[in-house]
Parts: sequence; C-alpha cells; structure tokens
Amino acid sequence: MMELEVSRRLLRVWQRNLLVYRKTWKIAFVPPLTEPLFYLTAFGVGLGGMVGTLAYGGTAVGYTAFIAPGMLAINIMQSSFFENTYASFVRMYYQRTFDAMLATPLTIDEVITGEILWGASKAVIGTVLMMAVVSLFGLLSYPYALLLVPAAFLGGLAFASAGMVCTAIVPTIETFNLPIFLFITPMFLFSGTFFPVANLPGWAQVVARALPLTHLVELCRSLALGRPSSGALAAVAYLVVWNVVAFPLALRGMRRRLVR
Repeated sequence: MMELEVSRRLLRVWQRNLLVYRKTWKIAFVPPLTEPLFYLTAFGVGLGGMVGTLAYGGTAVGYTAFIAPGMLAINIMQSSFFENTYASFVRMYYQRTFDAMLATPLTIDEVITGEILWGASKAVIGTVLMMAVVSLFGLLSYPYALLLVPAAFLGGLAFASAGMVCTAIVPTIETFNLPIFLFITPMFLFSGTFFPVANLPGWAQVVARALPLTHLVELCRSLALGRPSSGALAAVAYLVVWNVVAFPLALRGMRRRLVR
C-alpha cells in the first residue's frame, strides 16, 4: 500500500502554475472560445444538415445538440492530458522547475498532486469558457448543465493522471506522439463524440466502453441535455475508479523518475 505524503503545501504548486497561466491567459482563452464555433459550424451546420436528428434517451435530438457535449468532453480530455504531458515534461526536464520545488520542503507527492490538480483546473476553466459559447446557441439545458463544472473536474483528474503516467515513462518529449496516437486519437474518434457508440460493430463497442472518454461523453451529454440517467451515474462510477487506479500509478511512476 503506497503511503501518500501530502499536505496543504501542494496548493503552492497549483498556485505557481496559476500565476504563470495568468501571464498568458489571453492566448490560453482563445481555443476554448473559438473551437466551439469551428465545430458547430463544420459539424453542426454543415454535417448536421445531412444527418438531421439522432436518437438519444428515447427521443430525437438535433445533431448540433448531440455533438456539443462531445466537444465539451474533448476539451476536458485535451486540456488536462496535454497540461500533464507536454507542459509538465517541460517544467520537469527543460525548465527544471520540479528540481527547484523539491529543494523546498515540498515532497514529490505534493509536487505531482499539485500538477494533477492544476491539470484538472485547466479543464474546468476551458469548460466554463466553452459553456459560455455553447449556451449562446441554446444547446445547454439549465440547471442540469451547471453540473458540467464538477464533471469537468472529475474528468480532468482522470486525464491529468493518465497524462502524468505518460510523463513518468516517456524518455523524450517527442515520445508523447505514441500515447497520443494510440490513446487520445482513437478516443477522439470512437468514444461517442460525433456519433453514437451503438453504431459501431459489437467488438468496437466493447473497446469504446473500456475507454474513459466514452463515459465522460455520456456524462456530459446527459447533463447538457438535462436528461440525467443511470448511464450518467455509471459514468461517474467509472471515472472515480479510473482516478483511484491512475492517480497512484502517476505518483509511483514520478517517484521513480525523479529519484533516479
């Protein structure tokens, strides 16, 4: 059983990253604000005119309303995963920020936990911004849609932990191309973001339902459309279990990498 060595000092790691983020927030705000417009125009308006409606929860849903929650889930995945892969690797390897923090009373667990919490926080920030844009199109059902914020944090923790696991094992920054190609890209395409998972062959459905983004998409879609279901509860349970497994793996891997 791995003992977690953390205290409130880990918030200093989170605070450090927030201070840096505040210096570049104007650039960081652009993708969450513009990506919904691109997706809604290309897929919602262009492809949506050909698709029409899809069945969800026993009723017909417009294609634009169907993909909007998928875009939110993709943003959660990308914001947290890339923050704790490329950005964390740069802080660890090139900037030596981790070394500087470990020269203080901070423990390795506090540094890594603070990094993961920051990755989840970036997912929340991006989600709030995207929600503001998507809401202008009338595609979110309130008050249920407000629960997308804690859902973003839960999903952000899942993908931040997964990203930190990758950071613990890749030898060089270029090697991140491998988990992106084998892990992120398949989820982007086949996790129910742009079409129902039920449209896939049986074996592909099994694979898709084993991936975390599929469950995050289901959770976001049920909340965005104001139709909470047993599937949403199952998605929450899956993401909790994923965090229980991935977070200790991230800590163990980073302990090994930073100590050697």
